[in-house]
Amino acid sequence: MESVLERICVFSGSSGGAKPEYVQGARELGEALARRGLAIVYGGGRTGLMGHLAEAGLAAGGQVIGVIPREMVTAEVAFTDLADLRVVGTMHERKALMAELADGFVALPGGLGTLEEFFEAWTWAQLGLHHKPCGLLNICGYYDRLISFMDHAVDQGFVHELHRQMVLVADSAELLFDQFETYRSPRTSKAEWALRLARAASE
Repeated sequence: MESVLERICVFSGSSGGAKPEYVQGARELGEALARRGLAIVYGGGRTGLMGHLAEAGLAAGGQVIGVIPREMVTAEVAFTDLADLRVVGTMHERKALMAELADGFVALPGGLGTLEEFFEAWTWAQLGLHHKPCGLLNICGYYDRLISFMDHAVDQGFVHELHRQMVLVADSAELLFDQFETYRSPRTSKAEWALRLARAASE
């Protein structure tokens, strides 16, 4: 069964990065989501790639849902022009609500928060807690070294190839969403994975 996509959660940096291509890529992602009729779920900020993503999505006629902790609103980093800005109490609540709202996850270039959020979504997929596509938008090769590390983790026996294949990668939004639309989850539950490990250990 192919994925049914309505809303995509985007993790991204709160700064613009060192290359103008990162900003351009964030804006192209916002426009691509709007063209495909996909709503954006993101961290609710108005700075950096987050802000450019939201601005471009809105300008292209798309729906944008921001989710932000109350303390960040107080610090005046929220995109308060959003028609749908949801204020939560903690970062944990933010991530949980974003995941609940979304039918898939995309990481734009970003820092520690972006990586943490994306890896959590991927981990949940590995455990069978959701069956939604997870993708890296690899603008200007930003994620090349991370992708190499993920492959290294497979080679060293810490990540199963099945789970590595859950992470979709493309250097353009259109190519990434083409993969999203045909994504089929391995449907591996935590119990099923534990059983596979036990069988492998006994061989």
